[in-house]
Amino acid sequence: MKHPLRYVKYWFLVYFAITGTGAQAAEFPLPPAGQNMVGSLRVVIARHADTLLDIARHYDVGYNEIRAANPGVDPWLPGAGTHVVVPTWYILPPKPWVGIVIDIPARRLYYFPSDKKVVYTFPVGIFRPNWPDPLGTSKIIAKVKNPSWTVPKDIQEEHRKAGDPIPAYFPPGPDNPMGELALQTGWSQIYIHGTNKPWGVGMRVSHGCFHVYPENEVQLFRMIKVGTPVRSVDEPYLVGSNGDGHLYLQSFALVEAYHNPNSPQQRAVNAIREYEKSQSTQVVVNWQRVIDLVQKPNTIPTPIDVNAPSLQQIIAQLPAEPYRYAPYGDDANQATPPGATNPPATRASKGVAKGN
Repeated sequence: MKHPLRYVKYWFLVYFAITGTGAQAAEFPLPPAGQNMVGSLRVVIARHADTLLDIARHYDVGYNEIRAANPGVDPWLPGAGTHVVVPTWYILPPKPWVGIVIDIPARRLYYFPSDKKVVYTFPVGIFRPNWPDPLGTSKIIAKVKNPSWTVPKDIQEEHRKAGDPIPAYFPPGPDNPMGELALQTGWSQIYIHGTNKPWGVGMRVSHGCFHVYPENEVQLFRMIKVGTPVRSVDEPYLVGSNGDGHLYLQSFALVEAYHNPNSPQQRAVNAIREYEKSQSTQVVVNWQRVIDLVQKPNTIPTPIDVNAPSLQQIIAQLPAEPYRYAPYGDDANQATPPGATNPPATRASKGVAKGN
């Protein structure tokens, strides 16, 4: 099947020419040898009409990340003058850094292109309970533009029982839960695709597919080639360093679908010990801070050595800048990237996915 990639490129260029609002995947140079962290924290000052979801989408952060970084802040009405922490600071998943790597507990996708020493990262919505994704390796086997979705009967029945019946078939278009662009993996009926409910990115909302912001799917579709390797991992505890002499732990809520014989605390200890083996120098770990992060996961990398400042101290030292971007508005709650014009009409390529 030939996919009209030239139209996707046209759409991509038109979209970014007319709007600066949409999220773009963060692009970072690969860290130096012995380091595995990219990005940085920032603090923005919200206005009256801003929401955490708007701020998260602009900075390409998922719902789970923006909520964990701002406990106690109303996601729909943070309030004028509220300082909002934007957690655009990441510990990369364990190597190999090849192709697409999805850390399911982190609800984040990383793309390591073979021809550039950079990493792109995107937030993703993952499966809801009882619809787990496989762990392991696969690859991209097709790129589908304007997919349709024939809803499996078990999903129809689930929605009916929940009092939220859905059609048996969704044609291509902005209201399609599969979005307007999709990357098909080698796992049965599992896609990486846009969504008609972008505010669910970072939540557990799918029946097996990985949901990204519609504007991110444009980027992925443009960059990813058929044959790109895909690896999904269950890494709730990421350990890293960035050259400042401290050791960091990034912790996420466990995913119940993946059973591990070790306790959560032991898994964190194992991750720390494994990372220390790869380093020429070791630090003295503040184990109480590790226990705290296991008991109350924090999606922001937090220093865990005894001489390190607390995360609160680090955030307090950051300058706060006004958030100056327009709200997304109701028209952004669909599968079309906000502000984008429709590309020239093309023949739809049918894709049938396991989940929406």
